[in-house]
Amino acid sequence: MAGSIDIRSLRVTRGEFTLAVGELSVNAGEIFAILGTTGSGKTVLMESIAGAYPIDEGEILLDGKDVDTLPIQQRHLGILYQDYALFPHMTVRDNIAYGLKRARPRRHDIDERVDEMLELFGIGHLADRYPGVISGGESQRTALARALVLRPEILILDEPFSALDPTTKLAMYDMLREVHASFGCTIVFVTHDFNEAQTLADRVGIILDGQLCCVVNACELFDEAHAPEVKQFLGI
Repeated sequence: MAGSIDIRSLRVTRGEFTLAVGELSVNAGEIFAILGTTGSGKTVLMESIAGAYPIDEGEILLDGKDVDTLPIQQRHLGILYQDYALFPHMTVRDNIAYGLKRARPRRHDIDERVDEMLELFGIGHLADRYPGVISGGESQRTALARALVLRPEILILDEPFSALDPTTKLAMYDMLREVHASFGCTIVFVTHDFNEAQTLADRVGIILDGQLCCVVNACELFDEAHAPEVKQFLGI
């Protein structure tokens, strides 16, 4: 099951930085990339969608419901940060089970769901290890499993592949496609990699200096019709 995202006249201030998004719609089931330079506001937009920041103006709707009015457990969001944010004192199994335990289903159901995730992501042999002794790719699989174990309608990823070596990165591209096919969730990912955005996304939103400049189909990312500042960013 997938969820939609609609943003209207959004303004979010964090210290001296302001994010402004006039209008943005992410379709249910879409893979959408947020592309921009470091410090342009990509992560602020991601966390605003998740409801992490107070909104100065405008609104963010998840499946037509204002994110500000939705309790966390009703937002049906999964988030994966760039550093994966795994709990170092918990095993891989316990990291994956964390969200389920907070939701408090029956113990048997928790074990069954965690075992399903361990098998799906090929990390069953790591179940009793701690994050400090597994690789970057294994850490990412664990973090994805933790984000997806609650079966979110929307999965948000913050530069999920930036710390990976080229070979592992390509393998994780395939994994993301498998996740999208298996779970049917809407995926929004933040990146500064042009190739990554064009390879994985259906559409791409470009943010520069806190402003959403344009949204284009991924296959049209390097078209000549962009505004001058976007063309400069893309190196056209």
